[in-house]
Amino acid sequence: MILPKAACMASADPSETGGLSAVVRYRGFLLIPQADLSWLVQPSRGTAGLLSFQAPASSLADVKALVDWRLAQGTRNMAA
Repeated sequence: MILPKAACMASADPSETGGLSAVVRYRGFLLIPQADLSWLVQPSRGTAGLLSFQAPASSLADVKALVDWRLAQGTRNMAA
């Protein structure tokens, strides 16, 4: 699901993002494109144990794969 950035972010300023930025919801996270082509990934809700992180400049598919990998790592760490 892709939402306009203004719909998800209370402090969205279109001048900062060129006006055409969109936030993507994926598996409980918000994937927010940044001006330097990187991605800010943060939990859509205040979930304990899941922290925000910055993903390098890459495609949306790569960022989703990184989220999947981090979720898998977290599951393994909890099981150990």
